Amino acid sequence: MSEDDGEDWFERALREDSDSTTDESDDDGAAADSDDETEAESDDSPFEENFADTLENAPDIDEGAASDDSPFEEDFASAFENAPDIGDAPGGESGDDLFGGGAGAGAGGAPPGGDGAPEPFDDDAEFDSAIERIDLGIEGLDDMILGGVPKRSLISIVGSAGTGKTTFGLQFLNEALSNGDRAVYLTLEEAASRIHDTAEEKGWPFREYADEGRLAVVHLDPVEMANSLASIRNDLPELIEEFDADRLVLDSVSLLEMMYDRSSDRRSEVYQFSKSLKEAGVTTLVTSEASSDNAYASRYGIIEYLADAVFVLQYVRASDFQETRLAVEIQKIRDANHSRETKPYEITSDGLSVYRQANIF
Repeated sequence: MSEDDGEDWFERALREDSDSTTDESDDDGAAADSDDETEAESDDSPFEENFADTLENAPDIDEGAASDDSPFEEDFASAFENAPDIGDAPGGESGDDLFGGGAGAGAGGAPPGGDGAPEPFDDDAEFDSAIERIDLGIEGLDDMILGGVPKRSLISIVGSAGTGKTTFGLQFLNEALSNGDRAVYLTLEEAASRIHDTAEEKGWPFREYADEGRLAVVHLDPVEMANSLASIRNDLPELIEEFDADRLVLDSVSLLEMMYDRSSDRRSEVYQFSKSLKEAGVTTLVTSEASSDNAYASRYGIIEYLADAVFVLQYVRASDFQETRLAVEIQKIRDANHSRETKPYEITSDGLSVYRQANIF
C-alpha cells in the first residue's frame, strides 16, 4: 500500500488524536464538549442512530478475501480435529497443553506418568528459560506467573461487561510506558479522548506519553475497518515496526468478529489478523467479550485458541447471594508456569489489584 493510503486510517487517526489532546489541554472545563466533538461523526455517519444497527448494516466482506493458507476455510473444529496429536511429541515427551502449562511439571502441567493433576504452584521455584519475559503491571497477578509472560505473546482477556477489560489493557500499556517503552492502543469502541480520560483518572499520564511520541491511541471506525481490513492487516506490522512499539492493545476483538456473518470468514479473518500481529514482533493484548453461556469462553470461541495466554475475568456470587465479587483465573500461558487458582480482584482508583493471598469466599 502506498504512503498516501496509509494516511487513510493510521496517520489520520493519530492526527485526530493529537488535535483532540491539544483542544482539551487548552480548556479543561470544556472536556465534555471536547469529547462530543471528538466522537462526532460526519453527516453521513451511520452512528447517528444506533451502533448495533451500524454493524448490522455494514457492507458484507468479500467472501474470497480469506487467505489461501488459512486453516479455517472449511471448518474450525475440523481443523483442530485433524491437527497432529499434541501429546505425541518426538521422543515420547508430552507436548504443550492447548489450555495452558506445558510439558511436564516444570511448565505447570501434569507430571509425566502422574495422575493428571497439576503440581502445586510454587512461586519460590527457580525458572530457567532463555525466553525473554515481561510483567503485566498488575499487582498480585504478576505474582501468579512464574517469571512473567513471554515477550511477543498474544494475550487475550476474556470477560463480561464491567469486569475491567479496558482497565486491564491500559494498565498493561502503562507498565511499559512508565519504563520508557513505546505502545499503541487500537480502539474500535471508544474515541481516543475517552481513552486518555480513563487513563488520566487512574493517574496514568497517557497524554504526556502521547506528546512525547511514545504512545499512539488510534480509533478505528468499525465500518471503515470492515472496508479496509485487508489493507490494515497487511500494513499493521510495518507501521508497528516504524513506530517501534513494544506493546499493543486491541479493544476489542469481539467487534472485529461481529463484522462477519459467516463463521468461516470470521475465523479466517481473526486468524489472519492475529497472525499479522505476531509477525510484527510486538507483545499484544486483545480484549474479548465473554460468551453469555460460558464465562470461560469468548463470544465466538476463537481467540482463546489463537492466543498464547488467556486471562478470564468474571463475576462470582456466593451461594447465599450476599456478595458478588470479581475473580480472575489464568486459563493458560504457553511456556510459563502459573497458578491455577481463582483469585479475587478489585478495580480501584489505581487500576486492577489481585489479592494473591485471599480466596474468593
